[in-house]
Amino acid sequence: MDWKLELVTIPVSDVDRAKAFYVEQAGFVADHDHVVNDAMRFVQLTPRGSACSIAIGKGLTDLAPGSAQVQLVVEDIATAHDELHSRGVDVSEVQTFDWGSFVFFADPDGNRWAVQQLPPRG
Repeated sequence: MDWKLELVTIPVSDVDRAKAFYVEQAGFVADHDHVVNDAMRFVQLTPRGSACSIAIGKGLTDLAPGSAQVQLVVEDIATAHDELHSRGVDVSEVQTFDWGSFVFFADPDGNRWAVQQLPPRG
């Protein structure tokens, strides 16, 4: 049996501001935006090419906004850096370690993202 991670909740303080950041700057696809009732709003966003999405919204989690740490993996870290930078994301310079090359950024609430290019295998 496969166990697939398909949705991670990211705590945010302002749903519209976060949605705009993830779609317009980080380049995620907006899959759903549903107001369930006055206490709940569910927004699902997916990084291009990912099988796992994120959920932001109102009434989804008790976690404090800005407390999430998430990692994405890409084929080309320089291209990822340039794309994020060109979209206005405050992204770090590329940092290379034995376990891969990374760039880092945060959303408007301070949720931290690492983007990794894996090192060559073999």
